[in-house]
Formats: sequence, structure tokens, C-alpha cells
Amino acid sequence: MNDLGLNVIIARSKSYQVMSVWGIAGVGKSALVKNMFCDRICKGKLFQKYGWVDVSHPFNLWNFSRILLSNLGSEYLQAGETEDLCTMGSRNPIAECREILKKHRCLVVIDGLQSTEEWDLIKANLVSGSHRQNVIIAVTIEQEMASHCRGVKGELVFNVKGLEADTAFELFKKVSNKSEVAELQELTSLCGGLPKVIVEIAGSFAKNTDRWKHTLSTKNKFMLELENNGEFDSLKGLFGWMNSYFRKCPDSLKPCILYLPIFPRNHHIRRRRLVRRWIAEGYSRDSHEESAEMTGEKQFCDLINLSIIQQASALGLGGTRMVFCQVNGFFREYIVSRQMEENLVFELRGSCALTTQRTGRHLVILESWVRDRIVFESIDFSRLRSLTVFGNWKSFFVSESMRLLRVLDLEGASELEYSDLKKIVKLMCRLKFLSLRGCHEICHLPSSIGGLRQLQTLDVRHTSIVTLPVNITKLEKLQYIRAGTTAPANEATTPHHLVPQLSNCCGGHHLVGVVMPPGIGKLTALHTLGVVNVSASGTKAVLEDLKKLTHLHKLGVSGINKNNSNEFFRAISALVHLKSLSMRLEDNNQGCLNGIPLPLEGLRSLKMHGLGDQLPNWSGQLTMLAKMDLEIAKLMEDNVSRHSDGATPEGRRKPTRGVIKFLSELPGLCILRLRVDHLQDNQLDVSVITNDLEEDSFKKIKIFEIACSSSSKVSFGEKTMKKLEQLKVDCCSGSSLLGLKHLPELKEVLLKGSSDEALKADLIAVLENYPKQKKPVVKLEELRPGSLGGQGGH
Repeated sequence: MNDLGLNVIIARSKSYQVMSVWGIAGVGKSALVKNMFCDRICKGKLFQKYGWVDVSHPFNLWNFSRILLSNLGSEYLQAGETEDLCTMGSRNPIAECREILKKHRCLVVIDGLQSTEEWDLIKANLVSGSHRQNVIIAVTIEQEMASHCRGVKGELVFNVKGLEADTAFELFKKVSNKSEVAELQELTSLCGGLPKVIVEIAGSFAKNTDRWKHTLSTKNKFMLELENNGEFDSLKGLFGWMNSYFRKCPDSLKPCILYLPIFPRNHHIRRRRLVRRWIAEGYSRDSHEESAEMTGEKQFCDLINLSIIQQASALGLGGTRMVFCQVNGFFREYIVSRQMEENLVFELRGSCALTTQRTGRHLVILESWVRDRIVFESIDFSRLRSLTVFGNWKSFFVSESMRLLRVLDLEGASELEYSDLKKIVKLMCRLKFLSLRGCHEICHLPSSIGGLRQLQTLDVRHTSIVTLPVNITKLEKLQYIRAGTTAPANEATTPHHLVPQLSNCCGGHHLVGVVMPPGIGKLTALHTLGVVNVSASGTKAVLEDLKKLTHLHKLGVSGINKNNSNEFFRAISALVHLKSLSMRLEDNNQGCLNGIPLPLEGLRSLKMHGLGDQLPNWSGQLTMLAKMDLEIAKLMEDNVSRHSDGATPEGRRKPTRGVIKFLSELPGLCILRLRVDHLQDNQLDVSVITNDLEEDSFKKIKIFEIACSSSSKVSFGEKTMKKLEQLKVDCCSGSSLLGLKHLPELKEVLLKGSSDEALKADLIAVLENYPKQKKPVVKLEELRPGSLGGQGGH
């Protein structure tokens, strides 16, 4: 409510006149606005008159104005009471409303607008020409409608999101007054963060606990219970909106939505994985205006705006876009209930019985399934287009009748053998998407992979593959290759120090990049490639190939050294569309980038790992940069360029130099990750001092991650990182964070790696004095595989 109230103050002080609040049905937007509205009335300073109208349909401007006039004529909003409009004596309520809105500072809420025509009538007759310090709040369920409702200075839109998982659980627990933690958590996840649904189900659970336990144990019964049980009539409006939305949903977006239950409930889904699958299925296609990739990204954003998919807690943001997401639990159950009618997705879970009814386009094998060969072989695969496996792989999962398969997604599956992979490549020649990500047992790709002529996506990251076969150059439709990994076997002990090496695949080492065969330049459709070990691949050949890949948007490389760095930058100067570049330097080559100009000016993301004690001075070429990821051995004052040693007068603050000064001068930087082996005096001061005064700095940073190998003190100045929302810390025990009170937007402090409960307790104590009503949350996070060294990890 504080954020909404702040928007109202901004709207009034800057004379926006109109702001809009939107969110899906059941998310609590009307209640939120009403709380703010009553709060404004109680404080009674900003406005002279207040009015609230629940829009009735069909819309009638005369009746609308009569209701508004009755409210504007009252001192206070009386809940549940309405004046007798027939006795008001108004001959023309429209004109009277217009006169009041012109003479007085008014706060007016219009709840339930459904069409742009309604708003256009209101705006033309009541808003235009009104007092410049009025604030008209339009409340709607449609984003487009919210954007349409604007005043003289443009749009001011506030989006109400569902509750975060912790808040939703606390609400459910409070309403139900029950202690069955497992059931509470499962039911809370099914409510999708919608307060209205949480309150209804929690109240029912309190009265009928056994019935709800039975519902949870029965597949796909949750939504049937809500729709068919009269106890939940209050949710009919929500279901009406959902049914209406799905009926009106664009044909291009509907299959993307119905596809989502392929992933289990609460599963963390990589954005890139989902979009690449949509492309392979033909749901995201090329057009004259944009590529299939751009179409898929827009569809993903549409589903975020609808709250159908949402950020997966602290793992969600990486770079400037969401990396990990989850399907909203309530929407997922709704989609599953509709999907069954179309026989689209079917899954094997638990102890499935033998049946002839198992058929569909998409098969999902869940980790819980008992791997019953007889049940599997009874399935009709004639229409199957995708196979997704969670948990153990079995050889009998490959069937002769899967020849039409387009998508094979084995990400994270275990026990996949090379003989199975050879069989897959032989039989499934129409594959467009093949993911073996995380299949550690796989050391090689078969040479027959050259027969997958339709393949667009090949993801073999975090496998044991060190070399890609020559025949991969025959796959001319390939757009996306992800290979290699970025963490050695000893990451757990030294997560900050990554050693590039090519080793025997059975030796237990993780490599940083793979060897690419000559001829990779033939794959001119590639827009994502990495991680390529430039040195091991034969520098001259691989760089000649890179020059030809002019459609590349994202490139990850390792094996950069003093012998090839100049040639590498000359080669990538031809990549005019490149937006993301990841580099890892070879050991003992930390200074090999010094003095080399960056030939690219449009980069949005830059990762440099393996640096020594100095950064290349590229600030002039990084004006578009939104994400920076640095791994550096030493962070000293003069890490960018040498300065004269002028003595600092006693009592004056030292001017900021080196890395912090360099980074503070990047105007668009939103995400900053620093991994440091050694901090000067074990201290890092995140502020910029000039002439003994602190300057505003890091104005756009929303996520800051600091990792260091020793106990360190990290301090924040009074004028730095004012928009910081998430702080991630991976330092040794005994570390401290100072100046958190200067970060007004901080929502979460995430402690990773070796950080312990003691540091968490210290931070919670410090944040007790945080000058904000909603204090930041402190969490411990287990390190995800590859998360620290990730060169384009998603």
C-alpha cells in the first residue's frame, strides 16, 4: 500500500491527473486501493473531496455521474451506504461533477472499467479541463486498458501482483489456524498468491481438513472442487474472468499457455528453455517483422504480465530479464483442467495403471513414476511431438514409433547412456530441440548427429562433453548451441576461483569451454554460441569461423590469452548484432586485455572472468551495458589505470578510484556481480567520493552480488544504489555489511555459499532498525550448480 500511496502523491505533485491500477481478478487490487483511499481520507491534507464509483454495466455516463456526485458531496465514504440518488435534485449530474472536479482537488476511484470507450466518455466529459491536482484512479483487470487510461502527462500505471510465497503462506496459516505444515504449503502453492482464493480455501480447510487432504491426494481434483462446490460461489467472478480470457486469448498465445503444465508444480523453469521449446513446437514463429526468438520473448512477457508465470523467488532475475520462472499454481491447475479436454499433455507419475487411454502430443515422465515398462509400451506414441523426462532415464523410453518427435528434453535426467543417445539420434531424425543439459554421464555426441538436419537447439551444458563432433557443421538450421560448464570439481571449496582446463572426461573435472570443430562458420543461423575454448579449438580456424557468424547475439568463450586476445577482438568486430559477451582468461594471462580496445558499442551484458588486478579501460564503449559480471583476483584502488600519488590531507576522504569508480560511470548498469579473491584491507566501500563529498552513484542498480574468499567488510554510502532491491553475499564467516539503512528499496538479502546462520542473525538484528515499514528479508541460499561461474548460464 505504501508504494501505491507514493504513486498517488507523485500523480498529484506532478499533475498527472490520472493513474491506473491493474491486476488479474482475485489479486486484491480493489482492496488495496480502498485501504489507500481511506488512509488518504483520514490524513485529509492532499485532497478536498473524495469519490468512489463501482462501474455498473452496461455503462451509462449519466448514472455513473449521479453515483460519483453522491460521493463527492459526502465528507466520508460510508461503506455499504448510498444516498437516494432520486432525491438529490440534480438536473444534470454530469455538469455538476464537472464543476466540482474543476474547482476542487479531488481523489476519485473508478473501479471496474471494462472498455476504452467507457474511459473515453469519462475523460471527455469529466476529466478534461479539471483541476490539475486532481487524481483519478482507474482500476481494471486489463493491462491494455490501464495503459489507455492516461492524463495530460502520459500514463502512470501501477500493477498489483500476487502475494509472494512467504506472505501467502502466513496469510493461509492465519486464516485457517491450522498447523499441518505440508498440507498448508501445498494448498498455498495452489492458490497462486491470490488473496481472495487463499482466504476462501483457508477458511474451508479449517472446517473440512480431511476433505481437503483427500482432494490433495487425488489427481486434478482441486479445480473441480472449486468450480463445482457451492461453498466457493464467491470465486465465480474469478472463474468467469478466466473463462472469458481463455476464450478471447489470441490463437498465437493459447498453445503457449496450454503447454506450461509440462513442467511439474513449483518447478523452476529457465526462460530460455521454455522459449526454445515454443520455437521448436512452432508456437513462436518468424514473421516479416521479427524473428521466432523475439516472438517467443514477447509471448513470455505477455504471460508474465498476466501473472500466469512469475519470478521463481530469489533465483528469478539474472541479467536484465527473468532467468528462472514458475507457473502460477492456481493458473496451472486451471490449465490442466482445460487441457484434459484437448488431450494435449499426459504424464506418468506414481504407480500408473495400465490403460489404453494414454495418448496425446506431449508426454511427461515424472521422477515419481515407477518406470513400468509394460505401462510405457502400452502408450500410443503416434501423435507424440515432445518427450520430457525428470529423474532416471531408462533405455526402453526410446520407441520406434517416436519418429515424429520434435522435442526431446532430458535436462537433469540421470543414467542416460551413450548407447541410448546413439539410438535416439538414429530414430528421432526430425528433432528440432535436443537438451542433454546436466546429463553428466554423457562424454561424447555420436557422429550421426549430423543427420538431425531439422535441429535448431542443442543444449549439452553441464555434461562431460569436451569436444563437439565435426558432423555438427552439417546442421545448418542450428540457432542455439550451449556446451561446456564453468565450474571445476573443487568449486565447493573455492567458488570464486575457476580454473580453465581440458581434461579427460572421466577424470572428474568440469571444463570451461569445449573444442569446436573447423567449419562452425557454416552455421550462419546461429544467434547463441558458447562456451567455445578458443585456444584449444585452434585459434586461427575458430576465429575465422566466428567472423562468419554475423547473426550472433550471444557469445561465450574461454581460453583467451596474450597470444590470441588481439585476434579475438578483431574477429568479433564483425558481429554487429552481439548483445552479450562472456570471456574467461587462461591462467597466467590476467593482463592480456590491457590496451586492447573493445570493438563493440551495443553490448547489454559483459562477463569477464579470470582477471588479475586490472580492468581494461572500456567505459566509453559500455554506455548500453545493463549487466556486468566480473571475477578479479585483486580489487585495489588503481585497478583500471595508474594515478599520481598525491597525499590525502588528514581528515579528508580519499577520492574513489579504480574498479568502483569505473563501474559507477556505466550509466545503464542494473545488475552487478563481483567475485574477488583479495580485497584491499579486506574492505569494499561501495560509494563514490570526489573532493571530499559523496556523489550519487550506481543509480540504476537493482541487483548487486559480492563474492570474496576471505572475511570482509562491505559498506554502502548514503548516496549509492538507491534502487537496489536484492543484495547477494557469498563471503566467509565473520564478514559484515554496513550502511544497509541507506538502501531504501532493498527487499532481500541473500546469503550464499559459506555464509552461515551467525551472519544471518547479525543482519536480522541490524535490519530491525531499517527505516522502512516493510523490512528486507534475509535468506540463506544453497549454491546452484554453475551459478557462480556461469557464462550465460541460462
